[in-house]
Amino acid sequence: MQEELWALHSNQTWSLVPPSRWVCKIKRHVDGQVTRHKAWLVARSFTQQEEIDYLEMFSPVIKPTTVRLVLTIVVLYGWNIHQLDVHNAFLNGILQEEVYMAQPPGFVDPALPSHVFRLHKSLYGLKQAPRAWYNRLSEFLLSIGFQTSKGDTSLFILSLNGALIYLLVYVDNILLTGSNLVMLHRLIMLLQSEFKLQDLGFVHFFLGIEVKSSAMGILLS
Repeated sequence: MQEELWALHSNQTWSLVPPSRWVCKIKRHVDGQVTRHKAWLVARSFTQQEEIDYLEMFSPVIKPTTVRLVLTIVVLYGWNIHQLDVHNAFLNGILQEEVYMAQPPGFVDPALPSHVFRLHKSLYGLKQAPRAWYNRLSEFLLSIGFQTSKGDTSLFILSLNGALIYLLVYVDNILLTGSNLVMLHRLIMLLQSEFKLQDLGFVHFFLGIEVKSSAMGILLS
């Protein structure tokens, strides 16, 4: 075995690289003030092979034209609109493939130092992580009565008892608006029971569109 390993090493068959890393970032409010320091454990996705480690990639990104259309409806009818922030959104996705990862630097289990993680849920950095998160979210939304828009798969529509609700998804950010305020609050509570999220209240800035509230109503710029 030693001779075989030496031959592989001499032939430069492999190189040792860390299988995961910590990514740190300062999160800021729209006015530039620091809100928190955040760290992500990120998998090294460049080692993943298509149809072996993942089958398909997809990211839940709402189209800018859809955002403007919905916001125009909000302005026209004076609807209430909420922005929701899902904490660690990608960690909610359930993996369909077998994915293994070494224990992260600085957090190796002393009792099992040679063991690796078998991931059951998605992790930041995995190529299938955005799709796994979208599948989990859409499955839940469809189970409570929403339908996916045929023109934009990141727009979900709920029509119930004469009320109309729109839910827009941009990765881990959600816009929720509709004609029934009571139903909106119930839906937020339902979402909070399934996912860890924060209701940021009235949306002020989304995908480069500034939304202002005034005595004359809601304005877009």
